[in-house]
Amino acid sequence: MARSIWNGTIVFGLVAVPIKVYSATESKTVHFREVHAKDGSRIEHRRICPKHRGQFVVDYDDIVKGYELSKGKWVELTDDEIAAAAGSRSRRIEIDHFVPLDEIDPVYYERAYYLGAQDKGRDAYALLHAALERAGRAGVGSWTFHNRERTVLLRPIEDVLAIHTMRFADEIVDPSGFELGRVRHKPREREIEMASSLVNGLHTDFDPSEYEDTYRADVLALVERKAAGKNIELPAEEEPEAADDLLAALEASLAKA
Repeated sequence: MARSIWNGTIVFGLVAVPIKVYSATESKTVHFREVHAKDGSRIEHRRICPKHRGQFVVDYDDIVKGYELSKGKWVELTDDEIAAAAGSRSRRIEIDHFVPLDEIDPVYYERAYYLGAQDKGRDAYALLHAALERAGRAGVGSWTFHNRERTVLLRPIEDVLAIHTMRFADEIVDPSGFELGRVRHKPREREIEMASSLVNGLHTDFDPSEYEDTYRADVLALVERKAAGKNIELPAEEEPEAADDLLAALEASLAKA
């Protein structure tokens, strides 16, 4: 059974809800190791002190966290001292407001976590879940986690509560700073009608189980072929070209759909 990664309390108004936090996602990425091509030995990355000309490997016990005040001048801090900066907030998720969930732009979402109720918080947990579900709202507040304060969104997902860490507004890049291309002319009404028909024709209810990481499966299959001594043929790069006749491309897409 998975262990909680953080225990604390959700606070809204004068209500306290003791909770446990669990990761809601796990990475399925295929990981590769760096290996010496000559003998197959795994490459090691060591902690080297530059003042010892690369000959001295520093032990973990001799490594501390430091903040550079000015060039060459450091302040050393322990993990406990860094955690002390959060004060009483270190064990609290404070909910300040409740907002309509559809007002949150997905660009602000970061990571997701499930919340479990501690033994003394089951009734308060169920009450908070029911209130959020009936109101159709989500709680927005702050959470100090891994030495960083984060904005979080609290919402019900089926029978459980979940929180999403959120990006701050100044972390969202303004798209005007990119060369995203200018619209040369407005689409014609016939083009809009046909594009809308294509969108409606491909409409379905969202089912996340229908979407799979096919690239990961292809990588693992390639590894198996290489391990079996088979040659790997590199495919020719193909890039879809924009249609010269947009209306014809829409008609062909509709016929295919």
